[in-house]
Amino acid sequence: MNFAQAVSSAMRQYFTFSGRARRSEFWWFELFLIVTPWVLTFVTALLFGDFFLVQIAEIGGEPMILDVPNVLFGVATFIPSLAVAVRRLHDTDRTGWWLLITFTLIGIPVLIVWFILKGTTGPNRFGPDPLQA
Repeated sequence: MNFAQAVSSAMRQYFTFSGRARRSEFWWFELFLIVTPWVLTFVTALLFGDFFLVQIAEIGGEPMILDVPNVLFGVATFIPSLAVAVRRLHDTDRTGWWLLITFTLIGIPVLIVWFILKGTTGPNRFGPDPLQA
């Protein structure tokens, strides 16, 4: 699965928390989630200057600035990012509830390792092997 296929697959399965996701789908989509805000910031600054920047508060004398395109991107991709993470955990034969360990001290490194691990070969309790489909 290449970059465009992964992003397309994740966005097509916007609310799909069942089934399994390949490692390539998960990691390409994560790359999309990391790179796109940088590109959005650059393009909007280049085209519109600070037109889309909104000061929403002042904390300790420093303005708190809201970047509207990036906030909209974050809102639009929040659910698909959760869904693809849950499907990736399903591929390693773990329930999606394991995402809640991100709120613990050790949780994020554990999840990263699980996301890196190869999925179970053949069907598991969450569905058929996505590499064989």
